[in-house]
Amino acid sequence: MGAQATDSGAATALKPYYAEYRTTARGMSLTLERELETDGEGHYTLTNGGKLLVVGFHEVSVFTINDGQIQPGSYVYQGTGLINRRREVHFVPGSDTIRSLYKDEWYELPYTEGTLDRMSQQEQLRLTLLTADEPRQDLDIRIADGSRVKDYQLVFVGDELIETQLGLVNTLHFERLHDDPDRASHIWLAPGWDYLMVKTLHVEDDKPVEITLTSGNIAGVPLEHTSTSES
Repeated sequence: MGAQATDSGAATALKPYYAEYRTTARGMSLTLERELETDGEGHYTLTNGGKLLVVGFHEVSVFTINDGQIQPGSYVYQGTGLINRRREVHFVPGSDTIRSLYKDEWYELPYTEGTLDRMSQQEQLRLTLLTADEPRQDLDIRIADGSRVKDYQLVFVGDELIETQLGLVNTLHFERLHDDPDRASHIWLAPGWDYLMVKTLHVEDDKPVEITLTSGNIAGVPLEHTSTSES
């Protein structure tokens, strides 16, 4: 991550939360449930999943936090129903390789400091912004995904007011850069809600997939009772 951290003891900055999102794609809608749990000693479990008729998925990321940096442990994705697809990513402390299961084949990927999995990188984004002197800047991210390690950049677009079922929410808008001009990815995060994801938009082959926050709580406090102003 490119932002300058100001608090090395940032493990307490990630509060547990529960959030529901509505995702729309190809004329269909699906409710996603995401939850971050912690044992209070720096160990975190992030879950995410949803189901539509006979197709669904569930994914879990386990990690710890050390000096403001997430230390990923494992990531597991399991498709259910008609699409019974599984992915796994395992990080071994002290090892210079990452074990990744993709399309029924195991890969040994190179590990460098700061490499994350598909889910823990989302929480590292929040953690980085929470501890940054200035969150409105471009960010670099590295994730182990499938058969390779990927580097990409999030470019800060601007401050935007997003309309949701919870009302209008102040957000910071970032765009992920792609080599393919036919692909586009955007994310909106709420400073007043610890940079919780409010909306994402991904477009590929002219097919948009949009995910928007509908309800949730942070540390047991409902989002509608939490200020959406900047902290």
